[in-house]
Amino acid sequence: MKGSRSLTAQELAEACAQELYSRDAATNHLEMKMSSVSPGHAVMSMTVQSFMVQGHNTCHGGYLFTLADSAFAVACNTYNQPCVAIGCTIDYVAPGMRGDYLTATATERSRSGRTGNYDVEIRNQDNKLVAIFRGKSYALKGTVLPDTE
Repeated sequence: MKGSRSLTAQELAEACAQELYSRDAATNHLEMKMSSVSPGHAVMSMTVQSFMVQGHNTCHGGYLFTLADSAFAVACNTYNQPCVAIGCTIDYVAPGMRGDYLTATATERSRSGRTGNYDVEIRNQDNKLVAIFRGKSYALKGTVLPDTE
């Protein structure tokens, strides 16, 4: 940041994650919590609320996707270079149920040039795998932290 000492990679990742999280109305509206972040890695959690349950009485897949996408977004933006998704897929392995506490763990698999690949696993409070998400990021110009351009 301007006029201050250089940040470590971990400090930079945390600062970028906090900045992104503070601007993310969707993630905050769904009451997702960020519990861990490091360069290329993020952990986000949420409780399946009543309004997230669909006609089969399980968590709507869109909310599972949103949780995974939020963890992916944090993980790929930890280097102070803004990144967006250019492709994502999800496989639903088991249902999320009303009241479940779901945790999405995003892990960077590769990062080169302007693209990166990230895997996200969503697990419930019993550590049961609920979904597997894969996201591909694309780096934009600029910075995540507003005072570092």
